Amino acid sequence: MVFMKIYKVCSMEHWQKAQAEGVFTGVAVDLADGYIHFSAADQLAETLSKHFKGQTDLVLLTVDAGQIEEKLKWEPSRGGALFPHLYADLPLRAVIEEHALLTDEQGEFVLPEGL
Repeated sequence: MVFMKIYKVCSMEHWQKAQAEGVFTGVAVDLADGYIHFSAADQLAETLSKHFKGQTDLVLLTVDAGQIEEKLKWEPSRGGALFPHLYADLPLRAVIEEHALLTDEQGEFVLPEGL
């Protein structure tokens, strides 16, 4: 498996709860859909704009897809694009980076350098 990063956006509250419990089980939309939603790097800006505009206190989790590949499926979503969906809880060991998501003066999210 080639090392690949995928991304999860959630509230700082959800992330802190996951850290306390030792596993990330997902947010409301994940629980309703039966899988944890992720984005690839090239999908992230649109995901933020479409689903998180105006929200604050968010964290961006960088996940090593290779550590969860057995339960990860790439499925069509927005416009037929394939999005990564995890059909299991996310083990915290697979989270390799976390970044608080900040916005600029126009309210647009500023992604960490390198994305």
